[in-house]
Amino acid sequence: MFVTDSERTSSWPCSRRATLTLPAREVHVSAARHLTADLLECWSVPQSERDSAVLIVDELTANAAQYGRDCMTLVLVLDHGALYIEVSDSGTAVEHSSYDVAPDEHGRGTGIVKYLAQSTEIRQTRSGREVRACLRCSAA
Repeated sequence: MFVTDSERTSSWPCSRRATLTLPAREVHVSAARHLTADLLECWSVPQSERDSAVLIVDELTANAAQYGRDCMTLVLVLDHGALYIEVSDSGTAVEHSSYDVAPDEHGRGTGIVKYLAQSTEIRQTRSGREVRACLRCSAA
């Protein structure tokens, strides 16, 4: 596990930034969720916004753990009234199968993220996938 927390970085100027890199395994999803909750509390993010962010992190890291291969990286950036959540993994593009799975049993994660976030972006990179979500945030 690799974690950093800083007030400024040269590549993305911001008020607060944290990075967590973990093996892309389902067992590590709870670590990402708990770190997010604790860190956002330290950053004075209000409870309701923190709850939304934790749910987004849970959904995105669960997807990364399921479809990624080697590692997954969570980046949290709090900057000027917005919280940016980025999860990247070393997986390939997800093929959506047409097999019979009840809609309430599978595939709600991205819908939840799109509902909670003000914006989302999914892109395939040379090394895997990257999903970004942005939330309005009234942290002090």
